[in-house]
Amino acid sequence: MSEENKEVKENIEAAAEVVGKKKPAPRKRAPRKPQQQTGDPDMEERVVNVARVAKVVKGGRRFSFSALMVVGDKKGNVGYGLGKAKEVPEAIRKATQDAKRKMIHVPIEKGTIPHVILGEYDAGKILFKPAAEGTGVKAAGACRSILELAGVKDVLTKSLRGNNPHNIVKATFHALKSLRSGEEIAKLRGIDAKTVRLK
Repeated sequence: MSEENKEVKENIEAAAEVVGKKKPAPRKRAPRKPQQQTGDPDMEERVVNVARVAKVVKGGRRFSFSALMVVGDKKGNVGYGLGKAKEVPEAIRKATQDAKRKMIHVPIEKGTIPHVILGEYDAGKILFKPAAEGTGVKAAGACRSILELAGVKDVLTKSLRGNNPHNIVKATFHALKSLRSGEEIAKLRGIDAKTVRLK
């Protein structure tokens, strides 16, 4: 018998042995862990603006979407974010994630802001004033959404210039970041909080 025939015979015998053997029992899979929900049930989301943007390339125009979102828990925490994607839902999802990463805390006293403040960003400029109980949120557009999600119930606002939603949102956040409660001011000055009178 030639060497080639011997080799073929050995291969056939080896294959027969493998076929004759029982297949090993499949391993049991570990039970799946329940997926953690990334969304916070207390957080409320609002779409401020969705815009279609075009990028001009050699072959023509490529369209995509940008979304501006605001999230808040109505307990003094609020944030905004911008997301861009080929589809609107994906842009909104990205913007929401960005907003949750950039949350700020807003000091609220008796349902209103502690003092008068001016928010400014590029062409956006907004004046905020504390209001008496029952006044409501006297604001419009993006500014209203932010104040409501922050948990402010009574406030007076006046847009002094600009109506671009991006600038309005950033001007509003500039004002909210600059707010200081009576306790914070008293601590900085080293005096009793009761003696501080905010205007």
